[in-house]
Amino acid sequence: QVQLVESGGGLVQAGGSLRLSCAASGLPFSSYTMAWFRQAPGNEREFVASISWTGGTTSYADSAKGRSTISRDNAKNTVYLRMNSLKLEDTAVYYCAAKPRSLTTMISRTYDYWGQGTQVTVSS
Repeated sequence: QVQLVESGGGLVQAGGSLRLSCAASGLPFSSYTMAWFRQAPGNEREFVASISWTGGTTSYADSAKGRSTISRDNAKNTVYLRMNSLKLEDTAVYYCAAKPRSLTTMISRTYDYWGQGTQVTVSS
């Protein structure tokens, strides 16, 4: 049974930082592309960042470029998202997603597995 468990969300002031983690089990982690998406109330789920199975290739949404870093530790079956200079508009539920090796990473419907999400709330 595949499980993706996110952690690290919470309440943070604008300008602050957070590191989200996603621990995966039940799948060959080092063969999976991993990604973070987010969904704010009333909005569709949107792509934030992705990382290839080796960690050698990363992609970011324009909203995340320059402020976020996605990384992975294949020995720990964990993917991370570090977010700096947080803005009010970053408030959302953040989801971890996984799919077998793929270079198409920004489309949510192509992912096979999803975590339950972790809430990130940025306050002024």
